[in-house]
Amino acid sequence: MNILKVENLKKSYHDAGGKLEILKGIDLEINAGETVAITGQSGSGKSTLLHVLGMLDDYDSGSIIFNNEPIKVSDKKINKFRNSEIGFVFQFHYLLEDFTAEENIAMPAFIKNNDKNASKKAAQVLMKKLDIINRKDHYPNQLSGGEQQRVAFARAIINNPKIVFADEPTGNLDSEHSNELISLLIHLNKSFNQTFVIVTHNEDIAGKMDKHYHLENGKLSLINH
Repeated sequence: MNILKVENLKKSYHDAGGKLEILKGIDLEINAGETVAITGQSGSGKSTLLHVLGMLDDYDSGSIIFNNEPIKVSDKKINKFRNSEIGFVFQFHYLLEDFTAEENIAMPAFIKNNDKNASKKAAQVLMKKLDIINRKDHYPNQLSGGEQQRVAFARAIINNPKIVFADEPTGNLDSEHSNELISLLIHLNKSFNQTFVIVTHNEDIAGKMDKHYHLENGKLSLINH
């Protein structure tokens, strides 16, 4: 069953030079529990597509259907929807520097349920599974790059979202830590039946996903492995 269906999605920007078309009619179906990679050259619109799918940016025309319901950034309850149904992992982590690893992970849960103790307990469960419980009281600047990324993944899944979007999550990691992170993603996918959509430049990583799409000239094509 598809969890996300995209039909003829178009997105453009306007600047001094006129209208710049980024997405020129994207069609995409993602099933629950799948891992999906999107590759493409720098500037092809991969991050734009991810931000549009994750309701961080609006689109010009077309439709995005989530669990058989159309969604748009302008929907009144979109912030609540985004916090409970969607998880995000970014290349630069965007961890809150004044909060510990545990608090960073717990934050989305606290926003959702306003229960500090329950949120911290949920964060600790994930930290144990991701083998970073011994770092729970450390601040982001006291964590390695790999540890920060694990915190970012835990934060993304703490509310058990239906789908997690990851934008170049291995972009700042060496090959060893990149492989560890992708193994972690696959582990989370299998353990929690978590749906992942990952934007990456790395063809080897893309090949490990259930589906691999390539974005070029504003269009998506399915790559067969």
